[in-house]
Amino acid sequence: MAYELPPLPYSNDALEPHIDAKTMEIHHDKHHQAYITNANNALKDYPELAALPVEELLADLSKVPEAIRGPVRNNAGGHANHSLFWKILGPQSAGTGGAPTGELASAIDAKFGSFDAFKEKIQTSGATRFGSGWAWLVVKDGELDVISTANQDSPLSEGATPIFGVDVWEHAYYLNYQNRRPDYLKAIWNVVNWTEVAKNYTAAK
Repeated sequence: MAYELPPLPYSNDALEPHIDAKTMEIHHDKHHQAYITNANNALKDYPELAALPVEELLADLSKVPEAIRGPVRNNAGGHANHSLFWKILGPQSAGTGGAPTGELASAIDAKFGSFDAFKEKIQTSGATRFGSGWAWLVVKDGELDVISTANQDSPLSEGATPIFGVDVWEHAYYLNYQNRRPDYLKAIWNVVNWTEVAKNYTAAK
């Protein structure tokens, strides 16, 4: 079945002033849609692969024919990455921002020493990613870790389950922040939906 663009779970302007409405509109409606269109085109002659959930496809790219593996990695990866990204953000009116609680908070403290140390690690991972890519909080072998991937590569292809990620492609922030990627990486904490991240953590374990 062809991939489809999931609707944003909030309005384009819901994350302002941290992420502006025009960026959200272009990012979701144009960029994410393009990844879906290109992934569907790459898979159109492989119905058995197209029928798989995108996460399952990305978890074992070796089953994707070499002729389309690059386009599938890039575009199905872009679809999976963005589908997660929209969900782990939310308007501050819905109680986003702040810090996680419960089991996720304990796991972050145990792994990184503190929530602030974890934030610093994500920000450094995103700021030092050369070119385009993502900074991720993942679960691998039952453990939390912070990793970075290039372009639209998915942690799933590396045996890790992403539970939180920050898109550091310029299209994610350039209208508002221009070349100030570190400012964007600091601002995004104001609109993180920790309830959703905690759900992802529970499922990934």
